[in-house]
Formats: sequence, C-alpha cells, structure tokens
Amino acid sequence: MKNAKSKAAAAPKKPASTNRKSSATTARKIKPAKAAEPRQPVAKPLLILISAPSGGGKTTLCQELLAARRDMTRAITCTTRPPRPGEKDGVDYYFLDAGSFLKRVQAGNFLEHATVYGNSYGTLKSEVLEKLRHGKNVLLNIDVQGAAAVRASAMADPELQRSLVTIFLTPPSIKILETRLRKRGTDTEAVIQKRLSVARQEIAQWKNFDYLVISGSIEEDLRRTLAIVDAEMMRSKRAVAPEF
Repeated sequence: MKNAKSKAAAAPKKPASTNRKSSATTARKIKPAKAAEPRQPVAKPLLILISAPSGGGKTTLCQELLAARRDMTRAITCTTRPPRPGEKDGVDYYFLDAGSFLKRVQAGNFLEHATVYGNSYGTLKSEVLEKLRHGKNVLLNIDVQGAAAVRASAMADPELQRSLVTIFLTPPSIKILETRLRKRGTDTEAVIQKRLSVARQEIAQWKNFDYLVISGSIEEDLRRTLAIVDAEMMRSKRAVAPEF
C-alpha cells in the first residue's frame, strides 16, 4: 500500500495551462485602432444667382451647372399657373392658387416675385435658407428685375448677403441675341422686337452684378461659371482652414 501511494505521488504533473500565452499572442495580433481622420473643413455654401436677357442662354447654363456640381441644387419656385403634363408639386414647382400666393406676398415670404403673362412666380426665402443651412449651394435662375429684389433682400439679411454671388450672362452682341431668338422659331416678329427692346434695358444693368460672362459656346459658359464658383468658395470669408 505504501509503494502504491508513492507511485501515485510520483505521477507526472500535467503541463500548466497555456491560457496566458494564448492571451498574449492574441493581444499581439490585435492592432490598435487608427485615430480617426480629421474632417476636412467645408466652405460655407453659396447662393448663385444667374441672370440674362431672354435668349441669353441662362436656362441651358443652369442645367449644365447642376449636372456638373452635385453639391448644387436649384431653389424650387412657387407659381400660380396650372401644372403641365408630367410636372410634380414640390419637385418642379410649388403650385399655389392666386389667394395663397397673395398671402405669401403680403407676409413678405418671397425673396422675389413677379407676374409673367398673367401667372405669378416667386422664390421663397425659407426655401433658399433651408438648403443653405443644410450645406447645399443654391442656384437661382431669374430675370434682372428679380435679381434686383434678391440683392435688396440680401442687404437686410447677413446670412443671404454672405452667400450671394450674382452673375450676368450676355451674348457678345444684340445681333447674336436676335439670331438666337429667331432660331427658336416660337415667337412672332413683334414679340422678337419686344424681347430685343427689353434685352437692351436688361444688358445695361450688368454693372449691378458681381460677374459678367460674355456667352460663347455652352462649354465655354460652363467652364467660366465653374471657375467663378470655385473661386468664390475659396474666398476667406467663406473658406475654412484646416486645424494644425
């Protein structure tokens, strides 16, 4: 019995647990998380206003600009005219009845508004400010009269004043403008002459705008306008420098 106890006592011990070693190995394999990349500073958004005489090419330029700059959106306009086939409320326009439109005019809700061929159109101040506050560059495509109203509104509102950039687009000559109007094939001779007469008055207002773009090809107009947008976003009153 004594010998049996001695043999039991002399039995080899089991190897020590390797949990400590495994834990150390695992710790070596797990790499520490990288520090978060610092966020790039974002410039304050712009309110880009483009104006031109009828036939000056502003609608085409605005379409090209929206396609080229995904960070830009147009302000949706209110109108009292009926929706055309395929148009959606809140997407193409905000369609209002005449009474609702008038109430908004009286309340001072519009940055600018006008009546064209019996229908009223207007740009809501809240529409523009909401998009600017969400970091979107906002594009306005309006006539010279509307541009003057927007400038006046911006003078009384620091947020709009800081964002507003105005661009006047004009053909190189009244003769080229006439050629463009005739190519449309939609206006009578009397209407063309009236548009040309109004255009002369509108072109005379170009000095009231921040930039003058002499229209060439669609590509040239877009290139020049994109250069203006890039330069304005780098102005010290809008740009934000990185922290070091």
